[in-house]
Amino acid sequence: MAEWLDAWLTFIRLGRPHFLAGGVLLYGLGVITALCAGTSLNLPALLWGQVAVTATQWMTHYSNEYFDLPADRMNPTPTRWAGGSRVLVEGRLSPHVALLATGALGSVALTAMMVVAFRTRPGPLALPLLLTAFSLALGYSAPPLRLHSRGLGEATVAFVVPGLTPLVGYYLQAGRLDRLPLLMVVPLCCLQFAMLLAIEFPDAVGDALAGKRTLVVRLGGARAARLYGMVVLLAYASLPLLVRLGLPPPVALAAAWGAPLALWQVRRVLGGAWSAPQRWDSLALWSIVLLMGTAVAEGVAALWLLGRGLSCS
Repeated sequence: MAEWLDAWLTFIRLGRPHFLAGGVLLYGLGVITALCAGTSLNLPALLWGQVAVTATQWMTHYSNEYFDLPADRMNPTPTRWAGGSRVLVEGRLSPHVALLATGALGSVALTAMMVVAFRTRPGPLALPLLLTAFSLALGYSAPPLRLHSRGLGEATVAFVVPGLTPLVGYYLQAGRLDRLPLLMVVPLCCLQFAMLLAIEFPDAVGDALAGKRTLVVRLGGARAARLYGMVVLLAYASLPLLVRLGLPPPVALAAAWGAPLALWQVRRVLGGAWSAPQRWDSLALWSIVLLMGTAVAEGVAALWLLGRGLSCS
């Protein structure tokens, strides 16, 4: 019994379930935004959409563990946030377990997508949006695309996770795509892109040896650090323009909560923290806090508007 429980817990650890909270949060942001825009809650679409989103995300975790195993084995400096779960590297489970989990969760995701598209029927774009997210998520590390090795992985994740995920949540409720959710995800996409760069700094040596050509490998640490600073600052510099384009000022003000933290973080990265192993965990952590905190802040602002009977649109 103890051995079975240990094997099961190891399998769960392999899939890094703590990262699934981000998908729930970002999908929920899209749902809240739709309600704030005047849409009535569609509970079946909400639940089945969440199943599709979470299963797709979890599938990607196991897929990355399987296809990134050579890079993880060559990584001499894994951290809490980078280098994978280390389960396969330590030989605690067979790599085929990760591949089987990828297939099983992919089947769950596709089934949920079919239910969303043909039973809840929120609109004609539901299935294309979900399948686009599914395909790009799988293609991040899996052949033949292996987007993370073509210099496209960071942009792909920024597009799918904080971009498409809220848009799916919005569309499954509203049955349409509006300007509002597109505006809300702009700073989130910037912060996600930067977060990935922060996570890639510790992996650069192993990634280069394994042929995983991330942007940090392609650009080198110093140039990637400058790119990090530019993208983080863009997230906040874009807010006045987004307000002019229709983003509600309370939402923009909420999204700006992290500007002081972002400036401190950028200063650290440009000051050379990207090359200091003792700072890698901290750089990744605060990058994650900026992304998730901004998503929460936007959601709270939308709920505040909704509670006061004010429309976000």
